[in-house]
Amino acid sequence: MSQPTPEVYESGRGMDAHNEVMREIRARNDRSYDPTEPTRVWLDEDNTPEGVRDSLTIILNTGGCRWARAGGCTMCGYVAESVDGGSVGHENLMRQIEHCLDHETDNADEPAELIKIYTSGSFLDEREVPAETRAAIAETFADRERLVLESLPDFVDRGKLAEFTDRGLAVDVAIGLETATDRVRHDSVNKYFEFADFEAACAEARAADAGVKAYLLMKPPFLAEPDAVADMKRSVRRCAAVDGCHTVSMNPCNVQRYTMVEELYHDSGYRPPWLWSIPEVLEATADEDVLVVSDPVGHGSDRGPHNCGDCDDLVQRAIKDFNLRQDPSVFEEVSCECEATWAYVMDEETAYNQPLV
Repeated sequence: MSQPTPEVYESGRGMDAHNEVMREIRARNDRSYDPTEPTRVWLDEDNTPEGVRDSLTIILNTGGCRWARAGGCTMCGYVAESVDGGSVGHENLMRQIEHCLDHETDNADEPAELIKIYTSGSFLDEREVPAETRAAIAETFADRERLVLESLPDFVDRGKLAEFTDRGLAVDVAIGLETATDRVRHDSVNKYFEFADFEAACAEARAADAGVKAYLLMKPPFLAEPDAVADMKRSVRRCAAVDGCHTVSMNPCNVQRYTMVEELYHDSGYRPPWLWSIPEVLEATADEDVLVVSDPVGHGSDRGPHNCGDCDDLVQRAIKDFNLRQDPSVFEEVSCECEATWAYVMDEETAYNQPLV
């Protein structure tokens, strides 16, 4: 992996103690990765402002998120899969794109209308994706309908986005906001920016005729289940009120390797969210003027969002159905005895004790 280094550490941004711990944890990983192969690629379908579209999701293997190399977010282990040296050159990144196009050709009947490109960092950070590569990717996908690009607010720039929108592409910037509550973002997630920075990034995207997709994190460390649910409801509503933010993706936290969350998990200090908490938020915010979706990665596993084990797949299917239909009535068809245990946790669990269940 690309090892954390003091050269990219920005003192005073985030919590210094968190960053120090995260750098030590990340340094334990000694695996290396091929710079010509993407981290992941898959075909799916997604809800967009224009309706449901077939999608090709690409996770480019870069030198790693700038903030993660400084220490970074308490739950994010994606930098552990980045390549050595801190950067990947233009030719290798384009080989990764070619690999993804080959995957699409082999597995899809026709090209996807929606392309989602993630770097587990910031696509618009030119240390991760050089300007030459950004322009080549814009040209490669100019014939598609919509493109989603991942970035921290710092790097959202109307000029960079115009390289895509000027070609007729509808563009969304996916921003890992995590929560609209600044204190939770700082203390639990260890992300350095403010909600005001997210609002400024939305304004910058609007200036380039681009939209914003906000990514929220359900149940970061140090929050009890009821606090996490309440925070997500508030966060969805605050995002919906920001001009230019048309989609909110609420992602339940899962336990990734080489993270602070994993350390807490092994010491019985963290439990991933209950799957029941996701419909609770989706139903409560279904009337907001924004698309709200959720993707419970690792659902049903001990390290991912889960219930009792018997109903996990049923709840997951209902969530995926809601993502496409935006109809909260889908959750009326799912029930299980363990919902009573979840209700007890919602009534009694506090942030001052270890997870009750």
